[in-house]
Amino acid sequence: MTDAGGAYVDGTVGGGGHAAEICSRLQGPGRLLCLDADDEALASARTRLAGSAERTTFVRTNFRFLRAAMQEAGWTGASGILLDLGISSHQIDAVERGFTFRGDERLDMRMDRRQPASAWDVVNTYDERALADVIRRYGEEQNARRIARSIVAHRPVHTTGELRDVVAAFTPDRFLNKSLARVFQALRIEVNGELDSLTTVLADARDLLVPGGRIVVIAYHSLEDRIVKEFFRAVSTVAFDRDVPVMPGQEPEPEFRLITRKPVVPTEQEISDNPRARSAKMRAAERRYVGTQGIT
Repeated sequence: MTDAGGAYVDGTVGGGGHAAEICSRLQGPGRLLCLDADDEALASARTRLAGSAERTTFVRTNFRFLRAAMQEAGWTGASGILLDLGISSHQIDAVERGFTFRGDERLDMRMDRRQPASAWDVVNTYDERALADVIRRYGEEQNARRIARSIVAHRPVHTTGELRDVVAAFTPDRFLNKSLARVFQALRIEVNGELDSLTTVLADARDLLVPGGRIVVIAYHSLEDRIVKEFFRAVSTVAFDRDVPVMPGQEPEPEFRLITRKPVVPTEQEISDNPRARSAKMRAAERRYVGTQGIT
């Protein structure tokens, strides 16, 4: 935190763990905007942060709508933006939400249950080619075409258990859990438009951070991390014609400074305390100045 009296955004507040740490460091006019598309997550965060009610504002929305949420809150800029991506522990543990293959619940996977389309719709209405493309692109599953063909052949597939059985029918036991994880990840990303949302919020953060403001992103799989890595590289470098003379001290400078040259990964102790953090990669950058499209 660079400004204890600043305005901060937790774009994925979840149960409020990170938000509670941020609130504990805020002073004076410091405030926190808490976003989440999941109504259960927001309810949990409200309870956890009840002691900081005067500093916190809660909005049920996907972080892709960060700009609109800030405008509605009357904010012109943010001192910090945190994005803890992927699925929360609460969503994993709530088997009835259909995010995990451990139960036998209706295929759902919607983070925002107001949206009409669920994993059921993807599994039962996409044609074989489109379904295979989702599984290959978002799950990085080599057997995507075979899995998609089998799903189509067994339609209708109503529950997570039925989908698990379809994949298990031709997947060796030693590979089953990994294949299931990839398929369920792919469906979840498709249902919630996660990668498009990430691209959108990163572009908006470029404008919405004040000078000295920081963005911190925690990713859990290579698809997310690649988008974050490429964005950070783009905003922390500047392209210019080296053949054009530049006065000393007037060399163009990038908009952002990388705080993490390489991603920060959990320690062995952190993984022991929280095994679900084992794949986490954290990247951070600081805005150096406001460009022509920045905040005024």
